[in-house]
Amino acid sequence: MKRFLTTLMILLVVLIAGLSALVLLVNPNDFRAYMVRQVESRSGYQLNLDGPLRWHVWPQLSILSGRMSLTALGASQPLLTAENMRLDVALIPLISHQLKVHQVMLKGAVIQLTPQTEERRAKDAPVGPSGNIPEPDETRGWSFDIAKLKVADSVLVFQHTGDEQITVRNINLQMEQNEKKQAHIELSSRINRDQRDMNMSLVADLNAADYPQQLSATISKFNYQLQGADLPANGISGTSSMTARWIEPERRLELSQLQLTANDSDLQGSASVVLEEKPQWVLNLRSNKLNLDALVAANAVTNTQAVQRAQQQPTLPRPIIASGIEDTTYQNLRGFSAQVNLAASSVRWRGLNFTDVQSAMTNQYGLMTVSELTGNLGRGSMSFPGELDVRNNPPQLTFHPKVDNIEIGQILTAFDYPIALSGLLSMEGEFNGDKLNADAFRRSWQGDASITLSNSTMQGMNFQQLIQQAVTRSNSDVQAKQNFDNVTTLDNLTAQARLNNGNLELKKMEGKSSMLELTGQGSLDLVKQQCDTRFNVTVLGGWEGDSKLIEVLKTTPIPLRVYGPWQKLNYSLQVDQALRKQLQGEAKRRLNDWLDKHKDSNNSKDVKELLKQL
Repeated sequence: MKRFLTTLMILLVVLIAGLSALVLLVNPNDFRAYMVRQVESRSGYQLNLDGPLRWHVWPQLSILSGRMSLTALGASQPLLTAENMRLDVALIPLISHQLKVHQVMLKGAVIQLTPQTEERRAKDAPVGPSGNIPEPDETRGWSFDIAKLKVADSVLVFQHTGDEQITVRNINLQMEQNEKKQAHIELSSRINRDQRDMNMSLVADLNAADYPQQLSATISKFNYQLQGADLPANGISGTSSMTARWIEPERRLELSQLQLTANDSDLQGSASVVLEEKPQWVLNLRSNKLNLDALVAANAVTNTQAVQRAQQQPTLPRPIIASGIEDTTYQNLRGFSAQVNLAASSVRWRGLNFTDVQSAMTNQYGLMTVSELTGNLGRGSMSFPGELDVRNNPPQLTFHPKVDNIEIGQILTAFDYPIALSGLLSMEGEFNGDKLNADAFRRSWQGDASITLSNSTMQGMNFQQLIQQAVTRSNSDVQAKQNFDNVTTLDNLTAQARLNNGNLELKKMEGKSSMLELTGQGSLDLVKQQCDTRFNVTVLGGWEGDSKLIEVLKTTPIPLRVYGPWQKLNYSLQVDQALRKQLQGEAKRRLNDWLDKHKDSNNSKDVKELLKQL
């Protein structure tokens, strides 16, 4: 054992002595000019190293530098700056004064992908004759020839010309590549923007063997968590995986085998984009479940206990940007084309649970056509094809809704209307406006529709009971069967609706049940939540007493006015006037019949005078 330990000590001393001698014999600053030339020849960037280079022996033989920067030709700011850089090098090549770098490590780096760091040609730079410009060398492989790259505690600043800056902080990157230009990447970082924080981590495998013609990557794991302003209290978190491919000749990015989760929602499918001056998007997506209420706090409007608890949790408001106002002109649609197909087995929105949702949309540089937007709600179905045209100002939106047997109570609850009305709604019409949101629909949209409501029940007012009570108070010859239900029920109700800037007019209303019939018209103020409707109601059943008077009541429409705030409706009845008119009409009819039969009677003149008084 002593001999073994002695041998190890001798080897260790020899190794330390050899490294010490190597450090003394080889000056790392001898490689400074070589590194600058290699970086410039391979990438076109200018490497600048501040201060002397020095050796670092343990635990890895390395060259340390002070502050360094990497600048593109003609750029006003460096693309990359770092407080220090470490190059892990191979020992044996140093004996012949050759530098072989295994790993580059940057700490505290700042990477700026902004217009100021882009390459710029000098104004006085010579220009070659037309037709003799050499073709770029596209056969050249990936210019990054280092086996390992490590970036720790760094920052990335990203900005397109004219756009807002995006800052990515706490970047920790570990990348390894082999001789086939296949790299394994592990990345974590944090993005902060508009009072929102996104923490992310990524594991991917990159294949750059055919770069620059083609670059492909398999993202096996992508975890994220988004929190902050205008988001649910617990934020949005999930995972994703996909295969990505960049095709340089077509400038096309393709995403396939996409798997994405966001809270309890999921999304699968494929996407592609051609990055021309105006990008061209194609998306084919499907989902088993899309819970929009759990993704956007403002949409969680429902009376379910779970969402009510979520609404009570505090959420930060969106920040106010002093440089502009919310874009309601949809001008961004002019800058690209798109074909989008989305199918979802289940969609939850504003407390409504839709099933079998199918959508197909296209955008042609400002003309967005929704050729299909269908789904089921309960036992009913709905379709909302339409068009959004923003090629001119102001934008024009047109939709052709068709609804079959949808429970209207769910719709009213979802949009926070306090009308206690239930029934199966069917509707077909056309509506147009200039903004696509619920508040704009209440205030500034126009349109017409045919409405049918089946098995409807309006809580809080029983038309039959109101009329029967008024009649029995003024006439003791008839009584009404006791009915304690404070509801009005109709088997069928039809109407023609016209929406005009917040005022919904209802015309040609006709309703019927076994107990009553009604006709009428009226208007609803969607902004002030008030109504003024007038009905002619005929009570067909529930009478007891004088049979002759009951027969008159069964054929006499009673005027009924319902008006006031939706939450506190008022009514007025004109029973006496209606019965008087009915009796006058009956009397006129009988007197006219008598005159027809007794034209030559001496009393005909008196009867005619009586008719004039009626």
